[in-house]
Amino acid sequence: MAPLCYRRHRFPPEIIQHTIWLYLRFTLSYRDVEELLAERGLDISYETVRRWVLKFGPAIARRLRQRRTRPSGSLAFGRDGGTHRGRANVSVATLFAIRYAAGSRPGFRGNAGGTDLAC
Repeated sequence: MAPLCYRRHRFPPEIIQHTIWLYLRFTLSYRDVEELLAERGLDISYETVRRWVLKFGPAIARRLRQRRTRPSGSLAFGRDGGTHRGRANVSVATLFAIRYAAGSRPGFRGNAGGTDLAC
């Protein structure tokens, strides 16, 4: 991919890139970005921010996506070697043991001594 060309722009590439990053990363309005830059002593209008985002934004976003690490694998593996996402496999015996232990604990008022196992 060819490098971005910042020729004929008044501000250095670092400021342009930071402005676009602020707009895209924090979903701010153009005027919010203008105010943030004004607090740092930069006189950049919201219209300039808009032009920069339209001109350089897609290319910068594409580069950021390319550099991002890809997710690999999963944290949980099933018995058959497959992966499970967003689901916890708990056996009935484990649920029984948890309810029995909670019901037999002194001061627990959940199910009157742990005899009621209906979920």
